[in-house]
Amino acid sequence: MDTTTDMATNGATNGATGVTDTVTSSALYRLLAFLSPAFPIGAFTYSHGLEQVIDQGGISNAADLENWLADILQFGAGRSDAILLKETYREALAGNADTVQELRELGLALQPSKERHLETSAQGTAFIEAITNSWKPDTLSKAGRLFDRVAEADQDPWPYPVALGLVSAAHDIPEEAVLTSFLHAFAANIISVAVRAVPLGQSDGQKVLAALEPMIFEVSSRAREAGLDDLGTSTFLADIASMAHETQYSRLFRS
Repeated sequence: MDTTTDMATNGATNGATGVTDTVTSSALYRLLAFLSPAFPIGAFTYSHGLEQVIDQGGISNAADLENWLADILQFGAGRSDAILLKETYREALAGNADTVQELRELGLALQPSKERHLETSAQGTAFIEAITNSWKPDTLSKAGRLFDRVAEADQDPWPYPVALGLVSAAHDIPEEAVLTSFLHAFAANIISVAVRAVPLGQSDGQKVLAALEPMIFEVSSRAREAGLDDLGTSTFLADIASMAHETQYSRLFRS
């Protein structure tokens, strides 16, 4: 198969380029690799505060998990991180290094607790390191040259959605595809936490992920139309859980 052949056309217009997004087989391959649970960023070690909620009896079945995750996606870090990812993606495409650095700082500053800061910074920094070591983009595009300049510019941490937005632009992965895949991976990782810690059966976990499909599409679509003025969350219980998790006596996860 020719790796430049269009694998799918999603029918949406890219807000940055004004053209219809297509996913080539090469872009699809890289997107699957970057958001695979096997990609070496340690995503499986973070629960986004869910371990604390489970420990306190707040989630004990699939319905509880679905409701909790729906709020996180619509009103919490799911939506907020998707906006940050999209903004970084578009600024990277334009080669705006200063703005990408500002988004990097903003993504870290927005974290509501020490462990949530660790969750995004450890994964984002590990992601940049893995890309640099194994998947470094070419420097023919503005985004590729930008990555080459800023990825190793200093040792400061990278928030994960900003890192993913930069890398996706540098590898020419379409915006909508990476947004939807990011939200899917985010939800799937939290579901995996619940499967292990509630515990839930694997089938229940997959039922929750299936039920969230239309919501993930909606959050992705809204993120593409949103701007930095729309950033903000209202998932206070999740934020408090992440703070309480810092002193939880027995823990399986880092957040």
